[in-house]
Amino acid sequence: MRIAIVDESEMRASIIEDGLADLPDCEIFVITQRLGLMARMDEIQPDVVLIDLGNPSRDVLEEYFAVSRALAKPIAMFVDESDDDAIAASIDAGVSAYVVDGLSTGRIRPLVDVAVRRFNAFSRMQSDLAEARGQLAERENIDRAKRLLMNSKGLSEPEAYKELRSQAMRSSKRIAEVAEALVMAQEILGGAA
Repeated sequence: MRIAIVDESEMRASIIEDGLADLPDCEIFVITQRLGLMARMDEIQPDVVLIDLGNPSRDVLEEYFAVSRALAKPIAMFVDESDDDAIAASIDAGVSAYVVDGLSTGRIRPLVDVAVRRFNAFSRMQSDLAEARGQLAERENIDRAKRLLMNSKGLSEPEAYKELRSQAMRSSKRIAEVAEALVMAQEILGGAA
């Protein structure tokens, strides 16, 4: 596992690094400068990012939230004080764990585990949502294609579906692909379903 520790304070970064010392098969990269942070992340390609901000200003938080959005990796962010707006913004930015006043060696490893697990759970939910939306869009196209066939050929709904299925079998395509092609052709020819 490749872990990037982002902290402008080498002393605080060493606390995190010490907390990861017993983690097997782990490469740790400490980044102490914000300048060129994304380029450095591209170079490192971390699996997990730990960001310690201490008591950051709004501008610094926003900068790191932009990094979080771009990375799409498990990220744990450590800050010294609680701020409801910052917590909400961090969640929106994809931060997996927002830790207030919790920078101690013994807590680092469990927090990394939590960040990775929350990130994976959220990624699965996003994937499931994208799949459900795709299936819904396919279903809508099939329904539109059936309406087109029903209107243009005077077919019943089961007959229209049978026609789509037959065309799919003849062309070795999925019914959803045939339906999408039919709907697209109809839109090009000037009518909408």
